Amino acid sequence: MDSPEAVDVLADTVAQTHAVLRARLRSAEACRPTHDTPRAAYGATDPFLASTSRHVAAANAVLVPAARRRLQRGHRRAHEFALQSRRLEVALAQLKAKLYGSTYAVRRTWTSIWDEIERELAGMRTLELQLVDDLAATMTEEERSALAERLYRCEKRVPTRPHPYLPHRGVPGRLARRVALQVDRFWDTAEGRMIPEPVRPRRRRDGRLTQYLLADPHLPG
Repeated sequence: MDSPEAVDVLADTVAQTHAVLRARLRSAEACRPTHDTPRAAYGATDPFLASTSRHVAAANAVLVPAARRRLQRGHRRAHEFALQSRRLEVALAQLKAKLYGSTYAVRRTWTSIWDEIERELAGMRTLELQLVDDLAATMTEEERSALAERLYRCEKRVPTRPHPYLPHRGVPGRLARRVALQVDRFWDTAEGRMIPEPVRPRRRRDGRLTQYLLADPHLPG
């Protein structure tokens, strides 16, 4: 029998999300297009692009405002996070351009694109986990669980593609995300694009056997 383990829901959700993103990145890196199979990488790369783009947008919509309100130097840290988010989104946009054959990325090598994404995703993970750790010191368990649930719900209704030059914060950010989401949904439907489900917050972590039987792995990376 599995013995469920109690967890810090917010920290666990963010850590699991980044583990999933990293696994999808590895899968995308391993499935590069070739001259004979130019579309072979779409099935691996599009889920990584979509899930990472959504998480970036959701983190800016949910975690950053909480940090700005509750943490010392909150406004400065929100600004740092927005800048790092933009750097990651620029890298994701380059990946999307290279994947779909845009002239904007024709001179970029695949190695340089993957290296940039690795670096910027790691940078965002570091900042995000620091925010979550510091927020945990200012919140009750119920507040952390509620914030994790908000992050999950938000991640299901934000853009599925990188938009590095749209506003990230405040009312302009909310309006920009709303418009971008409608555009992205149109193109996702037209292209038959697979959009993965975000990591669900869990008050208790199922054991490995239960995860296997439910076909719902969320093992730590």
